[in-house]
Amino acid sequence: MPEPVIRLLIADDHPIVRDGLRGMFTGDDRFEVVGEAGDGEEALALARTLAPDVILMDLRMPRMDGVTAIRRLTEQGAAVRVLVLTTFDTESEVLPAIEAGATGYLLKDAPSDELMRAVVAASRGEAVLAPSVAMRLMGRVREPESPPPLSDRELEVLRLIAAGATNRESAARLFISEATVKTHVLHIYAKLGVNDRAAAVAVGFQRGLLA
Repeated sequence: MPEPVIRLLIADDHPIVRDGLRGMFTGDDRFEVVGEAGDGEEALALARTLAPDVILMDLRMPRMDGVTAIRRLTEQGAAVRVLVLTTFDTESEVLPAIEAGATGYLLKDAPSDELMRAVVAASRGEAVLAPSVAMRLMGRVREPESPPPLSDRELEVLRLIAAGATNRESAARLFISEATVKTHVLHIYAKLGVNDRAAAVAVGFQRGLLA
């Protein structure tokens, strides 16, 4: 059975960038570009009416920036995945976007095939990070005290989360119940100080728990 077409919304304040991205994805039958937004406020409105699967979100836009838009989508419980696509990979850009609820973070110099793979992965809920972003997160030390270590089982669950596995898939691979996996996930969130899967993966890289 063929994979469903991924409905894509492009949010960027530069028309040339939007045109280039639309042309790239329109030429691939795995994707359908359902709309374009020039700022975060327009992206929010279109997300409500068009119900895309993935939003390619720039960060620096007029009226409403990308991080604010991502946070609003998260607060509204939107099912859409947000993949940040920007030229900036500093901590001041990366961490707020991930903490706001972004599923992934890529840079605009990424090759087109890498970008397409990232959109497919994001549509499945997999965390996607540009290599430079992952290295930056790994090298960042912010805790004055040693955080509580993850158990071996929690590390296994975290690695499966990073690979994009759902709780049900993790349960099947580890031969445990889905309820047990959910408990492990909650413990992981508590120990890493995060609230969602993408942030757990980001902190996992930051602390060297994920390679």
